[in-house]
Amino acid sequence: MNEPLPAQYTPDTLEKDCYAFWEEQHYFSPQGQGKPYCIMLPPPNVTGSLHMGHGFQHTLMDILTRYHRMQGDNTLWQPGTDHAGISTQMVVERQLLQKGQSRHDLGRDDFVEAIWQWKEISGSRITEQMRVMGNSCDWPRERFTLDEGLSAAVNKAFTTLYEQGLIYRAKRLVNWDPKLLTAISDLEVLSEEEDGFLWHIRYPIVGCDDVLTVATTRPETLLGDTAAAVHPKDTRYQHLIGKKITLPLCAREIPIIADDSIDMAFGSGAVKITPAHDFNDYDMGLRHNLPTINLFTPDAHLNEEVPEAYRGLDRFFAREKILNDLKALGLLIKTEPHRLNIPRGDRSGVIIEPYLTDQWFVTMSSLAKPAVDAVKKGKIRFVPENWQNTYFQWLDNIHDWCISRQLWWGHRIPAWYDNEGHIFVGKDEAAVRAQHKIEDDVVLTQDNDVLDTWFSSALWPFSTLGWPEKTVDLNTFYPTSVLVTGFDILFFWVARMVMMGLHFMDEVPFKTVYITGLIRDHEGQKMSKTKGNVLDPLDLIYGIDLNTLIEKRVVGLMQPQMAERIATVTREQFPDGIAAFGTDALRFTFCALASTGRNIRFDLARLSGYRNFCNKLWNAARFILLHTVDKPIAKNYDIQALSLGERWLLSRLQNTIKLSKEHLDSYRFDLLAQQLYEFSWDECCDWGLEWAKTILQSDVSEDKKAQTRTVLIYSFETLLRLLHPIIPFITETLWQSFKPLLALAEPSLMLRAYPQYNADLHDENTEELFALVQTIIVAVRNTRAEMNIAPGKTLALSLMTKNSTLRARLNPYLENLKPLARLSTLNWTDTAPLQPQFATVEIKDITCFIDLAGLIDIAAEKDRLNKEKIKLEQEIAKCCTKLENPQFVDRAPAAVVEQEKARLAEFSVTLEKVRAQWARLPD
Repeated sequence: MNEPLPAQYTPDTLEKDCYAFWEEQHYFSPQGQGKPYCIMLPPPNVTGSLHMGHGFQHTLMDILTRYHRMQGDNTLWQPGTDHAGISTQMVVERQLLQKGQSRHDLGRDDFVEAIWQWKEISGSRITEQMRVMGNSCDWPRERFTLDEGLSAAVNKAFTTLYEQGLIYRAKRLVNWDPKLLTAISDLEVLSEEEDGFLWHIRYPIVGCDDVLTVATTRPETLLGDTAAAVHPKDTRYQHLIGKKITLPLCAREIPIIADDSIDMAFGSGAVKITPAHDFNDYDMGLRHNLPTINLFTPDAHLNEEVPEAYRGLDRFFAREKILNDLKALGLLIKTEPHRLNIPRGDRSGVIIEPYLTDQWFVTMSSLAKPAVDAVKKGKIRFVPENWQNTYFQWLDNIHDWCISRQLWWGHRIPAWYDNEGHIFVGKDEAAVRAQHKIEDDVVLTQDNDVLDTWFSSALWPFSTLGWPEKTVDLNTFYPTSVLVTGFDILFFWVARMVMMGLHFMDEVPFKTVYITGLIRDHEGQKMSKTKGNVLDPLDLIYGIDLNTLIEKRVVGLMQPQMAERIATVTREQFPDGIAAFGTDALRFTFCALASTGRNIRFDLARLSGYRNFCNKLWNAARFILLHTVDKPIAKNYDIQALSLGERWLLSRLQNTIKLSKEHLDSYRFDLLAQQLYEFSWDECCDWGLEWAKTILQSDVSEDKKAQTRTVLIYSFETLLRLLHPIIPFITETLWQSFKPLLALAEPSLMLRAYPQYNADLHDENTEELFALVQTIIVAVRNTRAEMNIAPGKTLALSLMTKNSTLRARLNPYLENLKPLARLSTLNWTDTAPLQPQFATVEIKDITCFIDLAGLIDIAAEKDRLNKEKIKLEQEIAKCCTKLENPQFVDRAPAAVVEQEKARLAEFSVTLEKVRAQWARLPD
């Protein structure tokens, strides 16, 4: 690692070398002597590659991990991946479909083996991507939710909950995916408003010629109606309550019931009740003891319960036939457009069917209360705090959790049935037979279902540490320190981990939950393949040419028009492809974007800016090394003997250390990045190095230069330590070059201590004086730029003040000011110059007189500024006229109005600058 620093910053090579060095030396393993600090990686699904959201959250976790490791904490970042039941099974089934096969052709065992083979490929791809991102996980501890140890933990949790009466099997209405042929949870259903219809259907009333008109959005379920319902206070129908109606197209009679849940304003105010195919109807059926009639097969075709004419029809074909038959009978009286929420499976995209089936459930009410209390009592805190309200709202209205899935990939439910349907739950069949004294000749059949993926994920914080065994790791690292996750899985995962952790460990699984926003594109749109705006973190790191990028974005799209549209958008957005920015630049971008908002816009312009930031650090390091290697360096320095700029740099460094720790401890990664960026670029690289040049390139004593070198080395090495958690690769590489200068013992920057604030070096008086020096220098530079004076021409500056103390404080540093402001002369004056060629700038207690003689034509400059002033005033008047016109403000598109306001603000700022330039010119 300790090689000469190349002239050019090339992230690709140094990043690979750094990571290999760290991993070979086992620096990611817990080794600090301080308190335990543990982060559990939210296990990525083994369904492909990591996306921008992963890269974002992993960066924040790695920042925290590296920070606490440098703090001396016994730090563990536990890695692993999730088997992701439905998602992974879908991926492999698609692969089989391309070969003309289905999972049923292979059989369960061979299909599961095919998924394991695919998992080995995908899982290794994910971990390699994480390594590229610089993630300092303890890789030898990597876990998988279906590995032997975690499977044993899942089995133990299930059997324990069953024995405690918290897991049960029942026939309930569930969300059923007719494409994947499995139950899914409420959280896996996406409901969005779509265009539909409201059909008004006549139901004949038994014993008279009257009819009840019912409004419905699902006429295909009419054949399963077991009642019609009205509101008990609806005067239109009170006389009909208790009577019966004839179900159209069937020979059944069903009652008219009254229920307070009916919305009298919806449709006709009377609705059909189908308890087996609607969640609200199911609850109403329970209240009124209505029968349930299941109309559908698992793939959403009509079954044997319906009249023969409709059997075997797909639900939507059945809808059309039923509507046509009702119309022919004169029973369909009105069809009207209607917007309604349509539930679709988040994996399959098909419309979800409420379906009555036998499933396994966890009783949630008794588990939810301790999870609520843990947050209310401060055992867990949410960052930002407002997310706890969302957490409470869900837990306060929680339903029992359907945990069974009709899949082949996952943890198979440890339950067995005999020929009479008796259920036996246990570790395995042998344990079941022993526990229940079941003879060998009794046939037992294991349940075919697997557990919901989130069941095993809920055990992640303690199962990965060895539970149910009482391991050293479990005792050391549980409860973990912080969970970093997105709000989109607050219920899927976070709340369930809290419930399971409290139940099985009697302790919360983590002390802090840091909720991140979601990464969007630069326009704030969700990144999706169909929009063609997906970015791959590795493409941003290594770069990608246009044709390959287009190929990646359109692969797998079934619609040629969509593929062409996405190709066109990609060509417009990235005509030259995407440049290579390196991991550090991407990590710094993620850090800078980590605000407290829900949505985070990712802009390539910021990424490019932070690539320049890394290059700035590289060049600064090379400058310092050029002026320090093989040159005298002071072993220590006397703070009082240092120059103003050196004391200022050390003071600003202490301020940065203090604020950096505050921002890290409060999870304000965005403010951390801003603070470090501003100190690095504006204070250290710009002012700090420029001030050092005035000493190193002057004729001061060698002892003085040696102290300056020491300040530079110390300051920059400290800065590298501050930056290391965010940009580990470049800081490690640069630090290795600085290490010999300070004779440091640590073999890696990873093992150096995070900087500690030193109040003795934080000097506000020094900062105040240096700020005045900066203001003088900037005033001269601005005047030079505004007057178009060539950079190579030096200026003469005179300073005037009545503050003798201030004059005395500035006197020792006038020689440093001259090269920084490119001055030929710099002196004090007690009176204002009488000559007309001086530009004047007022700075607090000091007046600056800049001699412009022979440098500009003052009359011509005044004429130019006057013309520009008149033009700007005219543009401002035009903008004001538009914005004061109500017709323009009210009728123009909002974007156009905002653009006009922005123009007005820009013109106004420019006009003030022109007036200021005019004021500086001599009369």
